[in-house]
Amino acid sequence: MHPKFQQLMKQAARLTQSGDLAAATAMIQSALRDGGAPHAHNQYDDTSVIDVQAWEIPDAVSATSTADTSHEHIITPTRKPVVTGDTFIAGSYRNSSGQRGYKLYVPPDAGEQPLPLVVMLHGCTQDADDFAAGTDMNKIARSRGFYVLYPIQPPELNPQKCWNWFKHNHQHQGRGEPSILAGMTQATIGAHAIDTQRVYVAGLSAGGAMAAILASAYPDLYAAAGVHSGLAPGVASDLPSALAAMKGAGIKKPIHAGSGVPTIVFHGDRDKVVHPGNGQSVIAASAGASARVETLRVPGLHNKRHSTKHMYRNAAGDIIAERWDVHGAGHAWAGGTKSGSYTDQAGPDATGEMLRFFFERSLGNKR
Repeated sequence: MHPKFQQLMKQAARLTQSGDLAAATAMIQSALRDGGAPHAHNQYDDTSVIDVQAWEIPDAVSATSTADTSHEHIITPTRKPVVTGDTFIAGSYRNSSGQRGYKLYVPPDAGEQPLPLVVMLHGCTQDADDFAAGTDMNKIARSRGFYVLYPIQPPELNPQKCWNWFKHNHQHQGRGEPSILAGMTQATIGAHAIDTQRVYVAGLSAGGAMAAILASAYPDLYAAAGVHSGLAPGVASDLPSALAAMKGAGIKKPIHAGSGVPTIVFHGDRDKVVHPGNGQSVIAASAGASARVETLRVPGLHNKRHSTKHMYRNAAGDIIAERWDVHGAGHAWAGGTKSGSYTDQAGPDATGEMLRFFFERSLGNKR
């Protein structure tokens, strides 16, 4: 990251925490004008991540529509073929809210019977290939048999390729990016042999925040969600409130408390980019405030990090949410590989634990 840019953004964050939003906005504008833009990094360094993009780019397509049915799906076979070998294919989806590209992992022998689908939303500065490599999701999908969809945020719509979770017009059903991502999910289901009862969404950082929004906005589409180092729906509606929430200052109550969508959260307790307190807000948005909490210490094996696992039960005693506090970890995917950016190889296996949590649940049985 350019040193001057970093310094100015840190000052803007402090001003936001102190409540001087006008001065913080001016500082951000100065950073963009004089400080230079940050660059992507190929290794984990949580001091070089800005998870809210300060460039305010007008949406290219109006996000006022409430329909997700009008779409253009490049890869749309007329029938669901059997695929003998695994493939990683690229495509594009469009509806009335806009267009996004994607990559889709198709496992071997797909089409013989309906398989689960996991939607993976990358973090800032990442793309589909980077996120797939860092989480090792495709490797597991090959061995266990499920599809993986990676929507792609282009730099034209956010220079750091962040999902615009902090904009008010990208936080509700039928509008903006949630409309596009849900429509892309539905189009993928229509084009491939996918079990509609077992569709899940997960993401890192800005992608985690958008995954939480999707689960909240489309509870009849996604059976469960995974939020890694993210934020809850509705904790921000613009750039200043996003910066405040990321720093742990003035985190608002989620707008959809208790959506009922089972959610598993991972968050490093030394995350300097998104304050760990946001993990509790994500849980509140899913499980509500009445869930009973059980806590379990998870020792790190073979020099891995220790974690604390919080399990949230409903009145019937069913586990409806989990939160993993990863001790000593920063802003990175726990247990990820060195092949991708923003991964923490010393952490617990977030990919494996999310899949375990997901596959225990379906739309007909969200417990």
